[in-house]
Amino acid sequence: MVLEKIEQENDIKKIEPEEWKLLASEIRQFLIEKISVNGGHLASNLGVVELTMALHLAFDLPKDKIIWDVGHQSYTHKLLTGRREGFDSLRKHGGMSGFPKRSESDCDCFDTGHSSTSISAGLGYAMARDIMQEDYKVVSVIGDGALTGGMAFEALNNASKLTSNFMIVLNDNNMSISENVGGLSSYLSGIRTAQSYQDLKNGITHSLSNIPKYGERIVERIRKTKSGIKQLFIPGMYFENMGITYLGPVDGHDIPALIKIFKEASKVEGAVLVHVLTQKGKGYLPAERHPARFHGTEPFEIETGLPTVRRTKANYTDVFSTVMRKLGDRDEKVVAVTAAMADGTGLKRFHNMFPDRFFDVGIAEEHAVTFAAGLAAAGLKPIFAVYSSFLQRAYDQILHDVCIQKLPVVFAIDRAGLVGSDGETHQGIFDLSYLSIIPNMTIMAPKNKWELSDMIKYAVDFQAPVAVRYPKGEAYDGLKEYRAPVSYGKSETIHMGHEIALVAVGSMVKTAVAVEEALRQRGYEVTLINARFVKPLDEEMLLQLTENHHLIVTMEENVFRGGFGEAVNDFYQNQGASVKVLNIAIPDRYIEHGSIDILKKEAGIDAESVVKAIEELV
Repeated sequence: MVLEKIEQENDIKKIEPEEWKLLASEIRQFLIEKISVNGGHLASNLGVVELTMALHLAFDLPKDKIIWDVGHQSYTHKLLTGRREGFDSLRKHGGMSGFPKRSESDCDCFDTGHSSTSISAGLGYAMARDIMQEDYKVVSVIGDGALTGGMAFEALNNASKLTSNFMIVLNDNNMSISENVGGLSSYLSGIRTAQSYQDLKNGITHSLSNIPKYGERIVERIRKTKSGIKQLFIPGMYFENMGITYLGPVDGHDIPALIKIFKEASKVEGAVLVHVLTQKGKGYLPAERHPARFHGTEPFEIETGLPTVRRTKANYTDVFSTVMRKLGDRDEKVVAVTAAMADGTGLKRFHNMFPDRFFDVGIAEEHAVTFAAGLAAAGLKPIFAVYSSFLQRAYDQILHDVCIQKLPVVFAIDRAGLVGSDGETHQGIFDLSYLSIIPNMTIMAPKNKWELSDMIKYAVDFQAPVAVRYPKGEAYDGLKEYRAPVSYGKSETIHMGHEIALVAVGSMVKTAVAVEEALRQRGYEVTLINARFVKPLDEEMLLQLTENHHLIVTMEENVFRGGFGEAVNDFYQNQGASVKVLNIAIPDRYIEHGSIDILKKEAGIDAESVVKAIEELV
């Protein structure tokens, strides 16, 4: 195998050019085999194999810096920097990350995980290089989906002032996670399909070159002029007009052509954007046909592309999807907003049924929140469905544009709590903290699938900002018989005992059921409370618990600082209550990748750990 010759960075330069195609094929086969077992990001990685090879052939790592936007497409980069053995533990607890990690390799120069950050980071590197009078190349690789993020445009504007070389590689596959939307997508499509421009340019160049004596000089002069032929025939030339040299488009699967254009781009004094056209999922037919499904995939059968483990129960996203469809039928004022995550958040059915009331704003969470605020101010009922870790990108907009005005925007927060294999950048363990401190915000968390349905319906008619947070994975279907109507700021009593009270938030109610059973077997009389509301607290319930319980145990899948447990502590302290409180929460640190069960145990929020902590305190 050619791939076996790659043991460390720059080994690819020892591979003969006639073997490049074979190496690309072996890399694809390797990725398909490994990801089919462990799961991971497949389609995006298959699409950038040749692009990554060309970057490694054109530049010297770790001296030169390659920054991968989002970073989920860095698997080939990891292979070419000597991490082949790490793929057996990819995204597993204690194993190799699915994203670039500075702690993992000197060739990973910047940790990424969220989109639209690479140009800013690369520009920082380029500026630092110049100030410190060092000599290396900086390349930021960004997808056309990530380029829809406002931060990328801010960085482009800043980069246009640079006078030293800084390369931006635009990986254009016409896909982010869902299909790209908006003006930029249309603009890039125009460049892709402008064959008439290409034919005309080539024809003019050929004709001018044939003019005796002066032809070649005329062609060369046109090439050096920024307002040359391409300015005339591609309207706007967006990047050139910003002051950034534009090169391309170039076939992202043609390694010699890529190397050539990278070498040309390296000579530009200033920011230069290389437009590369790739095919997401290339080389594996199921991923080519369904790139969104193979964006982040669970283990699958290579022959068919079907999941190895078939789901038999609905997950929380499925439940939300069903509720949204029903709400869309009942109320014409209900509208849905997503930031390039229609499939991931469960809004695909709503989109299909109510296309005029569905808005995909691209990878632009900040814009999505203020856009939803405008919809609400105009009298509609917007529901912004978003992953917990991505919502934090729009913190200022939540605080300033929604909550100050008390606008009735519903935040449907998916993947709240531990999400597992994607690691620190995707764990949804901060939302209770960053939302709780905002005035006028109401926060709810359902105990099971029926309560999620009830809470979304309640939230839609709530005349103020409201967040409903629910976890990744299979929806809990226990406690079906407990379905009291949702009442503002009120908890739900599941079982009433004395001695020890478990007050659990959302996903932790299921854990609390197991804890309660274990404690009862040990002879304790236990009360189980479903908190329902994180903000406001059910203060009446908390005070009543102090009358006949000597230990209150708060349980949440969020960091302690700023979370539900800390709010309960503050309340009891302000009331002068003399009751012991044990806070079960995620430690105040970043949680790395691994299975959710392992991470819960490590964080001390699984049932066994909670029981142990209670017995030690009692």
